[in-house]
Amino acid sequence: MLVNLKELLDTAVEEKYAVANFNVVNLEMARGVIEAAEETDSPVILGIEEKLLDVCSMYDFASFVLPMARMASVPVGVHFDHGYSFEKCTQALRAGFTSVNYDCSALPFEENVAKVLELVKVAHAFGASVEAELGRVPDASELEERELTDYHTKPDQAAEFAKRTGIDALAIAAGNAQGTYRSAPNVDFDRIREISDAAKLPLVLHGGSGLSDRMFRRAIDCGVHKINVFTDIDIACGQGILQAVNSGLVKVSDIIPYAVHSVKIQAMEKIGLFRNT
Repeated sequence: MLVNLKELLDTAVEEKYAVANFNVVNLEMARGVIEAAEETDSPVILGIEEKLLDVCSMYDFASFVLPMARMASVPVGVHFDHGYSFEKCTQALRAGFTSVNYDCSALPFEENVAKVLELVKVAHAFGASVEAELGRVPDASELEERELTDYHTKPDQAAEFAKRTGIDALAIAAGNAQGTYRSAPNVDFDRIREISDAAKLPLVLHGGSGLSDRMFRRAIDCGVHKINVFTDIDIACGQGILQAVNSGLVKVSDIIPYAVHSVKIQAMEKIGLFRNT
């Protein structure tokens, strides 16, 4: 069944788990995630971020993900991730997405507030939810160059931001990073808890590929209720295809089940971890 982000997060907060958000770029990845969610009887979010629209357009994504979400036996949110413009975010809302992440985190605080507030009014009129960002989540490769604590989300700003914008979820920066970590990340869990206490909103952790199981569970204990994953299932899909080809298969119709199954296994692992089952 198709639901919005707030509905998913209200339940996650009450039951103390995190909903998995898997960004996908093709039908096979989406099928693997939905099958994993249905087999584990778990809610899930299917998303695509703006920088991936060259791989899969917004309307191509909507054309196969929205029907799958509606027909699923579990709650499924459809999310536009890291939208950097008002126009792209409203385009996603018109296409039927049930939530958007309006990422204005590179802008000064007051400009971030003003832009997000404008979108919140529109999204809520659509019956959709808004996730926004405060602080900067770097690429994982940057972590090797320096500690990026200057970009960490500040609890006092998070409280003000939440109150002034009316957002439904807040994505934070606390030592997490996008992409593949080359060394163990230094996640500031005390900061996550302080942000959660101050903002009184479900928190979102981007850069969910590569953190240890213990880190995920601790983040959830500190107030994270949505975790974004792309790299791990992107690799899983590729590995499934490679396994099929290395087995001598050459027909796409024979290769597709390998890709779907590989994504499903990886998604089931993450869903179980985030729900502590």
